[in-house]
Amino acid sequence: MGNQDELSTGAKQKFVEAAARAKNPLDTLPYEKYTAPSGEEFKLICRTKSDADAKTIKWAFKLAETNVGPYYKQLKMGWQPKIKAAEHNKNWARYLVAQNDKKENVAYCMFRFDMENYDCILYCYEMHVAASSQRKGLGRFMMQALEDCARHWNLEKVMITVLNNNENSISFYKKLGYTKDETSPDVTEEAEYQIFSKSTLG
Repeated sequence: MGNQDELSTGAKQKFVEAAARAKNPLDTLPYEKYTAPSGEEFKLICRTKSDADAKTIKWAFKLAETNVGPYYKQLKMGWQPKIKAAEHNKNWARYLVAQNDKKENVAYCMFRFDMENYDCILYCYEMHVAASSQRKGLGRFMMQALEDCARHWNLEKVMITVLNNNENSISFYKKLGYTKDETSPDVTEEAEYQIFSKSTLG
């Protein structure tokens, strides 16, 4: 493939559409299993919203509420459960879910393929790990899986949204090589969040 800068918006849109058509966009990538340094194993499953059962989507919302609800409540925007629940049920939503050896859901990424500011991207809307499975490298592995997925489908970068008051999240993504994206709100906008991204090119 040639330099992405030389590609037209239409060509980039076709990359996005190709990825979106795939039933499992991670099908050819080695993401199905993660083994933690402790030896604990996790199985990863990728589903479209239409293929994910309602119980899993409800669990994902509850985990988001547990992990970031308190941060939202400290901000002017507050925690808006109806809006967040609606996001989890969007037809475009993709879920990468990790299960422990008891087949219990313990982590997930919710993402979509899209165009953003003339770039073809994979946007990760949510990435949450249950407290019992944190600090085992699982979140890092799942983000790397999304980066590999974006690279596989010729997408230019992975984008995420982080809350300004969630220092742990900001630190986590910076360690993975994410930096503030050009589309992130500037200081004058007084936004309560930032947009980070990581290039998948080169």
